[in-house]
Amino acid sequence: MTDMPKVLVSDKLSETAVQIFRDRGVEVDYMPDLGKDKEKLAEVIGQYDGLAIRSATKVTEKLLERAANLKVVGRAGIGVDNVDIPAASKKGVIVMNTPFGNSVTTAEHAIAMMFAVARQLPEASVSTHAGKWEKSRFMGVELFNKTLGVIGAGNIGSIVIDRALGLHMKVLAYDPFLSEDRAREMGVTKVELDDLLARADFITFHVPLTEKTRNILSREAIARLKPGVRVINCARGGLVDEEALAEALKDGRVAGAAFDVFAVEPATESPLFNLPNVVVTPHLGASTTEAQENVALQVAEQMSDYLLTGAVQNALNMPSVTAEEAAVMGPWIKLAGHLGAFVGQMTDEPIKAINVLYDGCVSEMNLNALNASVIAGVMKATNPDVNTVSAPVIAKERGVQVSTTRQDKGGVFEGYIKLTVVTDKRERSIAGTVFSDGKPRFIQIRGINVDAEIGEHMLYTRNRDVPGVIGALGATLGDLGVNIANFTLGRSATGEDAIAILYLDEAISDEALAALQNTGKFLQARRLQFEV
Repeated sequence: MTDMPKVLVSDKLSETAVQIFRDRGVEVDYMPDLGKDKEKLAEVIGQYDGLAIRSATKVTEKLLERAANLKVVGRAGIGVDNVDIPAASKKGVIVMNTPFGNSVTTAEHAIAMMFAVARQLPEASVSTHAGKWEKSRFMGVELFNKTLGVIGAGNIGSIVIDRALGLHMKVLAYDPFLSEDRAREMGVTKVELDDLLARADFITFHVPLTEKTRNILSREAIARLKPGVRVINCARGGLVDEEALAEALKDGRVAGAAFDVFAVEPATESPLFNLPNVVVTPHLGASTTEAQENVALQVAEQMSDYLLTGAVQNALNMPSVTAEEAAVMGPWIKLAGHLGAFVGQMTDEPIKAINVLYDGCVSEMNLNALNASVIAGVMKATNPDVNTVSAPVIAKERGVQVSTTRQDKGGVFEGYIKLTVVTDKRERSIAGTVFSDGKPRFIQIRGINVDAEIGEHMLYTRNRDVPGVIGALGATLGDLGVNIANFTLGRSATGEDAIAILYLDEAISDEALAALQNTGKFLQARRLQFEV
């Protein structure tokens, strides 16, 4: 008889969720405070097949080294900042989350914060509790007919938009992946960021924290805000320059702010604290009874399914495939993700369509799993929380058309995948294959044939095919101490477009990118990163 799988719950989870494990035939130890004691957790983790967590438990590389039997980590909630996903992948541990369980709750908190700052509710409550009757002091504003600027129109942002339209607000949306058709369906006006900043009476953020979104409301952006605006952030700390916003609140350019998240958490101090008409809460976005119950039940079901049947749902580091398919498809799934990641990092405008061609042996595989990996790769550039399960749903919500074509072997390779992404301005394509050594390769970029090994840190350049470019590339990188592990060149024809794709030992710095641009020899130089 097979031993019963064993799960440790190291953070607070509902008793109903714990009972789900038992009812499904999974042995479970409920130790809700253990996650705070990393040494004790490391001592016992080797006994368990599964680890169910919230945010208190930190799943580090060091902890994973002690987790000899661990097969799956389940995060009750969407955020996985406390899990070292690359280390888990190398260890062969699946990381699952529950991406949609707390969306409504988080959206409702943003709306509540907007009401609170519009009517100065917390300050009025404190004043009244103190026995004062300062009716004339607390003059608020209506939400009716005001313009709401929503930065990020994905899952949570779209719920906020729906609620705001119900309040008869006018809604502007800034989201690089929001199509015009989807914007019309939602009833919003799609705008560029500067336009939103200049027109919005209220601004709310619903984007993850990435290199592109960090400080999206910078000191310079704050200077362009409409006078009297009110700013709400229930998404992620680090999206707003808190110090610059505090200055704008003090001098009256910004009328109010409501923050649930901060650049440093737990937030025991902030430039925004103790300012008039600033509402602050301790990261309560997902803190409702319903949301906590939903994500807890969901993670218990998902982990039980995997441990008992091998079924994979909402995994961030593994697509949904059967055990039989996994052995054959693994390298192709990785290639599909790399192709998507390349195009996603190279594309800055909204994507209208994703077209995938599968040729030869790969055309007979599970294309749903491959498509999911492609789409997730494309979208992770702007939304690192996306996974192979949620990516197709989000693409559909945003009006991105996904098409798939199978074709019999039509080239020199046993099989290959070609990805084409369509925007209003251009089409961008890349193709790749898996060699006999099981390693994915890029074989064509912009219609130019290459043979590029894929590494974690890469550099892509484009130039006119003229003498001196390769020398300038090597010399510039060499002067800055950038070591090249692999170097691939290609060109369309003599004197026309040429490209280079370099596999580097470490990520290229902003300084090095600027130095390449300053040579005047490159039409484009882009830093790329891949999960290898």
